[in-house]
Amino acid sequence: MRVRSRAHRLSIGFAVAATLTAAATSAYAQTAPPPANPWASGTDTAKPAGRYADVNGIKLYYEIHGPGAGQGTRSGRPLILLHGGLGAIEMFGPTLTALAKGRQVVAVDLQGHGRTADIDRPMTVALMAGDVAALITHLKLDRPDVMGYSMGGGVALQVAIQRPELVGRLVIVSTPFRRNGFYPEILAQQDQVAGMAEAMKETPMYQLYQSLAPRPEDWPRLLTKIGESMKVDFDCSKQIAGITAPTLIVAGDADLFPPSHAVEMFGLLGGGQRDGGWDGAGRPTSQLAILPGRTHYAIFSDPALVETVVPFLDAPAAGRP
Repeated sequence: MRVRSRAHRLSIGFAVAATLTAAATSAYAQTAPPPANPWASGTDTAKPAGRYADVNGIKLYYEIHGPGAGQGTRSGRPLILLHGGLGAIEMFGPTLTALAKGRQVVAVDLQGHGRTADIDRPMTVALMAGDVAALITHLKLDRPDVMGYSMGGGVALQVAIQRPELVGRLVIVSTPFRRNGFYPEILAQQDQVAGMAEAMKETPMYQLYQSLAPRPEDWPRLLTKIGESMKVDFDCSKQIAGITAPTLIVAGDADLFPPSHAVEMFGLLGGGQRDGGWDGAGRPTSQLAILPGRTHYAIFSDPALVETVVPFLDAPAAGRP
């Protein structure tokens, strides 16, 4: 019970994007000129057929984009791509298309999101990480890289913590590792999520959900579960310090949390401890990128994200996966 309780606490705040997405819709619309529904901007003209994997009692939906195994970079190592709260694979739009040009991308709809129906269990990143780990095993992937945004970043983080042997490199985008890392006004809005289902039916998030979900009537259930989970405190500091996968932390300088929070996470991974040296030999295995002028609500489809992530995934490094 102690382990389960700790996992539950650690899994909470990563869904916070879902808390404020409704309020952020207009902000996102002002920063990019996507189609009518920015969360369903599409991926490419040849969208692959989706598949389901029966794992942990859930029918987990996923799609495989890009070249086949062995045709991409770094011996074709695949990338697991995980969306944010109230989102789905479609929210990545051009980001997914760009990532899939050089590697096989396995994009996943997490529990209760997109085409993956909810099941009778809490919605926590710890449990969803178990689903992703089971999917990696199901697909017989050899230490794929794992990338997640917001709630998906929390799931990715938990995969690396729970099953380090399954992860090659790790990319965490716009994701706090401790609940009090959020700005106070963000924390103040978390309690409102469970009751926002009806009000959010006018948002792009609901439009995407109702167009994809096996049971669109589960929308209030999704908001309730996410809202309940966000009321629980969490702190992954000790677990992050034990992550062995080379990790890239990406945040906007106008994110849900101050840049100093991302810098602190970088420090827990061994970054920022010493000079890298004239030859770069002293650089840490993990990296930090603070993207100027980027917010939580647009970073997932910003070209700067791909420009930052791809070199990290592609770079050869002695002694690293």
